[in-house]
Amino acid sequence: MIGKLKGTIDEIGEDHVVLDVHGVGYVAHCSARTLGRLGSAGEAAVLFIETYVREDQFRLFGFLTALEREWFRLLQSVQGVGSKVALAVLSTLTPGELANAIALQDKTAVSRAPGVGPKVAVRIVTELRNKAPAFAGEASAAIGLKQEIGEGVASVPVADAVSALTNLGYSRDQAANAVAAALKNGGEGADSAKLIRLGLKELSR
Repeated sequence: MIGKLKGTIDEIGEDHVVLDVHGVGYVAHCSARTLGRLGSAGEAAVLFIETYVREDQFRLFGFLTALEREWFRLLQSVQGVGSKVALAVLSTLTPGELANAIALQDKTAVSRAPGVGPKVAVRIVTELRNKAPAFAGEASAAIGLKQEIGEGVASVPVADAVSALTNLGYSRDQAANAVAAALKNGGEGADSAKLIRLGLKELSR
């Protein structure tokens, strides 16, 4: 099995890249986001690889980070999501944005991906909601808080602070990020007024 490739970009297609590794050209299918960040022909590149071996095909899928590859695997654990849909989701949302959407139960954000209808979007945010924090990288603590907000089980001060910030015109995601940072700085016992004040300070940076 191939887990990683390091070589020179030979060509970039609509949905794949050909990576030259010591004279051998490997075709790796990638998300549009990955292809857009790879560089140009002749430049060096490193891809984390997911290898698919079937009776009738051998396919490689390439990712810029190991975290993106983990999301590719995780998405396909959801009923109705194959490799094509998983790549479409990762083309539309970064791993962090996807973790945010799942934590906040934001079906609309997920359904923006081509080929993801309302039913599939619901399954993604529902079936993966308990796994989002573990796949959020450095933002795992904030994602955990957003998950509580999305499920309606956040503490009263946190819920009130998020509500107040959204009423001021900030998106739910911006408000949740700010309150998560405020909670970290203000302590678990901070009341809603303190969280709002610290949250606004975060948003003004």
